[in-house]
Amino acid sequence: MRKRQQQPLQTPFFLPRNAGNEPGNLDKKPQFHLDLWFYFTVQNWILDFGRPIAMIILPLEWFPLNKPSVGDYFHMAYNIITPFLLLKLIERSPKTLPLSAVYICIITFVMGASIHLVGDSVNHRLILSGYQLHLSVRENPMMKELKPETLIDSFELLYYYDESLGHLMWYIPLFIIFCLYFTGCFTLCSKDSRMPMSAWLLLGPSSLYYWYLVTEGQIFVLYIFTTFAMMATVMHKKRKGLVMDSNGLFLFYSFCITLVLISVWVAFLWNDKILRKKYPGVMYVPEPWAYYTLHIKKTP
Repeated sequence: MRKRQQQPLQTPFFLPRNAGNEPGNLDKKPQFHLDLWFYFTVQNWILDFGRPIAMIILPLEWFPLNKPSVGDYFHMAYNIITPFLLLKLIERSPKTLPLSAVYICIITFVMGASIHLVGDSVNHRLILSGYQLHLSVRENPMMKELKPETLIDSFELLYYYDESLGHLMWYIPLFIIFCLYFTGCFTLCSKDSRMPMSAWLLLGPSSLYYWYLVTEGQIFVLYIFTTFAMMATVMHKKRKGLVMDSNGLFLFYSFCITLVLISVWVAFLWNDKILRKKYPGVMYVPEPWAYYTLHIKKTP
């Protein structure tokens, strides 16, 4: 008689693999992921922050308005490199994380960033034609001249995809992955709860980029909830005798410094009546590029 082959034990869909081995992971000496954090910082500054700057600096003749611009190519590279770095970051986590949740976040991230790529590409061409970012779609002078007027509805839909839906599908998964990764950045040894010099050197550029991400992306509520979630995680782990390792400290300090930078930014523009009109309500966090088109850019 043939012996029935024993089926491998199936892991529930949303549970992490090797969940029972977690205590052993705490004994491993944590190492600061200098390579990944450095790649994150460089590609964020070049491919995200530098994207609109490259479109302004490079001659328009090189990239006609009916073809992809240099910023579009930057965005395409960002949409490929960032998910790869996020997956590598998850692989380095001392804690085995729920891979199904990670994959869903990565897929949603790519879809949201791709939606933003299209909306932002058209938006940049509108800026070159005289569109003013500090005004709403209907208040822009160039929109008032459109015929038929129903075309304005289409541009408002484009603005929604670019600034609302695209940003939410882009940033919510990104911050969820950071939170998941952060839950594994704890150690039993207090000697490992310190950052190397390389981490301190990256802290400034990293925090400054997150300031740009939150203000330009208009995701202050999402950011502040993520920061509170990190604080709650720190307090919960502290009760178990765990402290943040170097990677956890780097991520946590980056988000805390970002909050200080946002506070300074808001205080600086607190009495700006024009920006106040575009960003009404309690959550007044103006976009840097709206400030640029209002106070810095020279209109022809």
